[in-house]
Amino acid sequence: MFVQIVIGSTLLVFSIMTAGISFWVLERRIGGIRPWLVKAPHAPKLMLVLCATALWVLLQMTIAVWTWAFTFVALGVFATLEPSVYFALVAFTTLGFGDILLPLEWRLLGGMAALNGLLNIGLVTAAMVETLRQLRLQQIAIEDRDT
Repeated sequence: MFVQIVIGSTLLVFSIMTAGISFWVLERRIGGIRPWLVKAPHAPKLMLVLCATALWVLLQMTIAVWTWAFTFVALGVFATLEPSVYFALVAFTTLGFGDILLPLEWRLLGGMAALNGLLNIGLVTAAMVETLRQLRLQQIAIEDRDT
């Protein structure tokens, strides 16, 4: 049990750190083009930032799912990568189909993978909303200043 908690906690911390670093990099990239983003027209630029942020989230979530999948294979929980990725994705998104289950001696990792998915989805949702909110506030400030 304690081994599962240590492994799961390590994966959780790694995943959250990956998300945090990922959004720090994204913020730096967006910051580099901020002068262009706050100039009119605003709608297409907001859509561009939304799409870029969504792709960044997809990349970050993919890294997390694959990290769990490789860990499952390394631990011998699954013999091949396909069921490992499938289980990690189903657990991470909390779909819980139940068609593939972890062996009893590793079942706590399934719950921890689901917890990781919940945390990551909440974190990336908050980061996406904040990114768009900050950009829109800056666009409005520029509009108000120019009028």
